[in-house]
Amino acid sequence: MNWRELNAQLNQMTEAEVKGLLDVELVERRRVTFVERLHQRYCALRAIRERAEMMALLAPRAQEA
Repeated sequence: MNWRELNAQLNQMTEAEVKGLLDVELVERRRVTFVERLHQRYCALRAIRERAEMMALLAPRAQEA
């Protein structure tokens, strides 16, 4: 995968897919710019998931108040 292909596909990938690519890149290809970009996207997707999980925990209490 080259840089253009990565950026074209990255926004369509799931958190697990991005993490898989990141893991492969760290072991096999070891391209610094790819690792930085994949990690950036992985962190953004993880933050979205974690925030949704936290808000789901708060939702029942918000309805009680």
